[in-house]
Amino acid sequence: MSSSGPSSATPAVAEIAAVAPPRPQYAALIVVLALAAPALAWLMGDSWRMRVLLLLGMALGAVLYQTAFGFTAHYREFMLRRDTAGVRAQILLLALATLLFAPVLAAGSAFGYPMSGAVAPLGVQVVAGAFLFGLGMQLAGGCGSGALYTAGGGSARMLIVLFFFIAGSFWASLHMSWWERLPSRGEAVLGDVIGWTGAVALQVGVLAAMWVLLGRVAPIRTERSSQLAGALAGQRTLLLGAVLLAVLALLVLLVAGHPWSITWAFALWGAKAALRLGWQPEESAFWNGDFQHRALESSIFEDVTSVTDIGIILGALAAAGAAGRFNLRWSLSGTSLAAAVIGGLAMGYGARIAYGCNIGAFFSGVASTSLHGWVWIVAALAGTAIGVRLRPWFGLKN
Repeated sequence: MSSSGPSSATPAVAEIAAVAPPRPQYAALIVVLALAAPALAWLMGDSWRMRVLLLLGMALGAVLYQTAFGFTAHYREFMLRRDTAGVRAQILLLALATLLFAPVLAAGSAFGYPMSGAVAPLGVQVVAGAFLFGLGMQLAGGCGSGALYTAGGGSARMLIVLFFFIAGSFWASLHMSWWERLPSRGEAVLGDVIGWTGAVALQVGVLAAMWVLLGRVAPIRTERSSQLAGALAGQRTLLLGAVLLAVLALLVLLVAGHPWSITWAFALWGAKAALRLGWQPEESAFWNGDFQHRALESSIFEDVTSVTDIGIILGALAAAGAAGRFNLRWSLSGTSLAAAVIGGLAMGYGARIAYGCNIGAFFSGVASTSLHGWVWIVAALAGTAIGVRLRPWFGLKN
């Protein structure tokens, strides 16, 4: 999720391990409590679900930050240096989530509540949106989850990315009717087509084959023993992050009734801001939908995605403070700022038309055995390849 030069949103695991243990920054922890306590108090009048989702979001943010579990930088490392550690961690995350989600989604309910997967059509808009997102995340230096947890960790640049991510998401929502008229083959869920047992076996088998293949293309390590030990420690941290994130994602599914998502909240926040500036939602077919209309009229604390996202930011802030690494970084070059703006807009627009980002569309889609998740990652990697080549134009190191 982070870049490797001055534009880095968060340090790599190996870099973190090499630094002497810093002292905890209790001021940051106090800020988290000061922000979280009123939010929890506000939610006390609502159902238990929102309170738990805020806590789960904080746990997700803490795990993402502490393990530096990412997508953006790991794709770049693989494309440029054949470093497969991060991508293999993602494969483990997908396999575990598939195994954990399948019984719940096959049953269709849990604890008396309905459960549904992350499902979307196989359409042109998914391909176009994922491509835009892949390109944008390389310029931005972070993805959907990365933007949240690195902003929580003190990255001023990522706050700028988030602002334009929100703007791009709202902008795309105004064009959804046009995108939805483009060719589409409809939804395709392996669990429904071939049965959940067969779907899980097929998908986990494919992921296992990808794991083995990536192991074979990884470069032979020639570092000194100390460097190799640091790299192996980083790999173990990423794998631990994958396990923890899979378990937390299952809990989000059980509490929210649908898999973990991120970017719907950005579109909603942008729409609420536009309302204050005089925008008329009656002019938008998308925002006249029942769900969208209710969300606009309600508090963001009644929206499960918004509550989870807020929790991720707070959890990352708490983790950064506890680790003594919270540091507001304000220095930005003009070209880095331009990349943040363009990257944020591209990710926001792309995520909205593609029905989600690396979490809502890719991770949750694949874990739900929806084929649109696989289509999403193929298109996103194509955009990523171009984004990696554009980074030096903006003074961003590869």
